[in-house]
Amino acid sequence: MAEAAHSSVDLADRAKAGADRSGYQPPSLPDGVVYAHDAGEVADLLRLATAHRVPVVPRGAGTGLAAGSTARAGEVVLDVSRMNAILRIDPEEQLAVVQPGVLNAELNTAAGEYGLFYAPDPASTAICSIGGNIATNAGGMRCAKYGVTREAVLALRVILADGRELRTGRETIKGVSGYDLNALMIGSEGTLGIVVEATLRLRPLPVQTATVAAFFPNVEQAARAASAVVASRIQPSMMELMDGQTLEAVDAALGTDYRSRGASFLLVQTDGHGAFLEQDVVMDAVAPFGTCEKAVDDEQAAALVRARREAIPSLEKLGRVSIGDIGVPRGRLAEVVSGLEEISARTGVRIFTVAHASDGNLHPMIVMDPEDSVTEGPPKVALGEMFRLAKSLGGTLTGEHGIGLLKRDWLEEELGGVSLEVMHTIRAALDPLGILNPGKAI
Repeated sequence: MAEAAHSSVDLADRAKAGADRSGYQPPSLPDGVVYAHDAGEVADLLRLATAHRVPVVPRGAGTGLAAGSTARAGEVVLDVSRMNAILRIDPEEQLAVVQPGVLNAELNTAAGEYGLFYAPDPASTAICSIGGNIATNAGGMRCAKYGVTREAVLALRVILADGRELRTGRETIKGVSGYDLNALMIGSEGTLGIVVEATLRLRPLPVQTATVAAFFPNVEQAARAASAVVASRIQPSMMELMDGQTLEAVDAALGTDYRSRGASFLLVQTDGHGAFLEQDVVMDAVAPFGTCEKAVDDEQAAALVRARREAIPSLEKLGRVSIGDIGVPRGRLAEVVSGLEEISARTGVRIFTVAHASDGNLHPMIVMDPEDSVTEGPPKVALGEMFRLAKSLGGTLTGEHGIGLLKRDWLEEELGGVSLEVMHTIRAALDPLGILNPGKAI
């Protein structure tokens, strides 16, 4: 078991460890926090937890948006954020071996020294950790071209509920021996085991990147433009949408003036040897719907990307934020943004919308007063209506943030009873006592 210096029952530490970035406030505090420094400490804790039937909630950077790492009385938080070493980078095989507490941006900085990058790119890249990215199968701003976390994870070391170590995957690009336990662990939200090491696929840095900024009279036109870019058959490395009220929040936070240029915004990047040829295709696709321009240099492009990355922090200055995560077919973006506006008007809930438009993944964000709860009243009603809107358009409840605690009410409606039964069977096989992140995911 971890030494006393590696654990805490301090009130402030428990309060910090019990909440994440979802806007959900647990009704009570966890009993304590254990700070693991290596795989052995994780295994020791889980062996003890199994022996004494103590529920364990794994936690990394705490940037989760579905309340997946929140904890309450009777539970102990296992914090792996101090397991933050980049163990190896192999530039020839284009891979990295890291501990779960490594921040996404830190890995990219290290990989960049070899002319490589780690493709999954959440907007919170500067503060989110690889372990959390794996737990939720995180996507981000570049995933339409390069894939989500699952496509970038080659192998894992996982500590199971009883303290045994499981190794999944391999360092080769191909490999089909046995069941794909690697993919099973990715996106399991800490309910099947705790990742203590990951072997990740890196990619060569693009030789060039081209950027288009477009502004529109309304968000429906921006969504139609995004669908037109998809229909043009090029594959942007990034295509991000923000509605007008989100632009206003970003302007207030950053001192910019994007809202004065339009009531919605679309940022499109292409990369690789054909980046500037593809940029011209983007301009032709977008022009019928709004005004567009090419970024003149890397500095302007970086400022545009920063505006998108700052959307959530900017809204957090306005109140408590609960972030939706629906996905729809890419040709139906205009329908879903219109539907979100209707939900906001009908429920009286403020909904701000940003989207990874290149893969149909929208983040409708509810901004509430600090004393309001997302688990009851109009915010809860609005969340349910968001999901049913996505489902009616052939979409999904969550594209990349996971189910956590906040979305379980609607999970069976999407998956069906048989799927849930199979998932519960798998979970019971690996964690028969149900001590790993109870009440989350499924």
